Amino acid sequence: MARFTLSSRLFFLLPLAVIGTLAAVPMTTAATVEYGRRDFPDGFIFGSGTSSYQVEGATNEDGRTPSIFDAYEDVQLMVDTGLDAYRFSIAWSRLIPNGRGPVNPKGLQYYNNLINELIRHGIEPHVTLMHVDLPLALEDEYGGFLDRKIVRDFTAYANVCFREFGDRVLHWTTVNEGNIFVVGGYDFGQTPPQHCSPAFGPHCKKGNSSIEPYIAAHNMLLAHASIVRLYKRKYQVKQQGIVGINLLAYRALPSTNSTEDLEASKRANDFFIGWFMDPLNYGDYPEVMKRRVGKRLPVFSKSESRLVKGAFDFIAINHYTTTYAKNGSGWLELLPSDFFTDMAVEMTFQADNTPPGGYPVIPWSMQQILEYFKQVYGNPPIYIHENGQRTDRSNRTASLNDTTRVEYLQAFIGSLLDATRNGSNVRGYFTWSFLDLFELVDGNISSYGLYYVDFEDQKLTRVIQHQLGFGTMVRSIHV
Repeated sequence: MARFTLSSRLFFLLPLAVIGTLAAVPMTTAATVEYGRRDFPDGFIFGSGTSSYQVEGATNEDGRTPSIFDAYEDVQLMVDTGLDAYRFSIAWSRLIPNGRGPVNPKGLQYYNNLINELIRHGIEPHVTLMHVDLPLALEDEYGGFLDRKIVRDFTAYANVCFREFGDRVLHWTTVNEGNIFVVGGYDFGQTPPQHCSPAFGPHCKKGNSSIEPYIAAHNMLLAHASIVRLYKRKYQVKQQGIVGINLLAYRALPSTNSTEDLEASKRANDFFIGWFMDPLNYGDYPEVMKRRVGKRLPVFSKSESRLVKGAFDFIAINHYTTTYAKNGSGWLELLPSDFFTDMAVEMTFQADNTPPGGYPVIPWSMQQILEYFKQVYGNPPIYIHENGQRTDRSNRTASLNDTTRVEYLQAFIGSLLDATRNGSNVRGYFTWSFLDLFELVDGNISSYGLYYVDFEDQKLTRVIQHQLGFGTMVRSIHV
């Protein structure tokens, strides 16, 4: 039997680079749906986002300049675009260079200036504490999320952020795409810290794909829960903010009506979403994971289970498309084992209505994933932190004339509206991304930005994407 290939594993990094096998599945093309700002619930926010490592630049300098992001110019662009909120991450190593210990005053000043500039313009800051960029010092010292020491250090870093910025920041997210971070970084090693077994990635210098993803996820959940406990005990009453966690969420549907594929779709959702959501809701991992992973899956003590259960004020999800699940017959017997052989599901896209290099435009996709959270996890408060369409930057004209992005966003926002009308407890929506930036997998090849950035120009000139783009659309729905 053929080994589950790297390209198949890269399927799970699709928000970062569109890679994978496409399966032709019939669908109906979305019709243009007209809706207004008043159609959304009171208090619903529209925003966009970036992350520190993708826009700040110059990682070896206190001030990290030059930078793709310019606080004064870009905050004004947010106002011009009509955004309610801006989602960004704080670079842990910029604020605390060694991961623990003294705070860098220049880093503190940078984020205070950014937060103040946002608030001065009426833009609500939504802050992520870690978006991939764990301090290298902690990785080198004890292996980062492979060691329980990360719980102490992550909590101490969060305490600095709450103390210094919490009087103005009311929305905190501990980690971005926790499930992707541990799979990409500890299973097949395509993303930092690039750990994997030799069978799954010849580029890795160390790692064990059979156990490390599960250990890293376990310690991440404990660190997240510790941070939430800190905020609730020390800061929440005074600051009145909220804390959540972010996951990448596909909605896995069965490829066929066979019993095997129906079970495979449920298994994919349990492995990919339930891995984090079940402990947060119920205090333990899904039963299917415990059966299939066995002793390689860490066990929560009673006190840890109590700590993790309910440790969120909201759940944030990054959602780009729906996937289809086919049973991976015989995969469970493959050795060495990893997250994917344990799950034993072949995941595919549909090919219909898919622009070159982009995601399928599936009008009902957003409503499907929100309905899943509503039915399985009791309808928690949800923010859509990322949703957007990829275009190819190598063709500037095609990228700027982004009709595919407009069609995609209109379809997904319409689906989001349908979900709210059907009772989903969704509080806000952010596009990915506000600016073109450095993507983790394919660098500057991809364009997701509402604003195109000319990386060949020293001034990093911004050019608004297609005149019928999200900016026009979000301004119109604020009427």
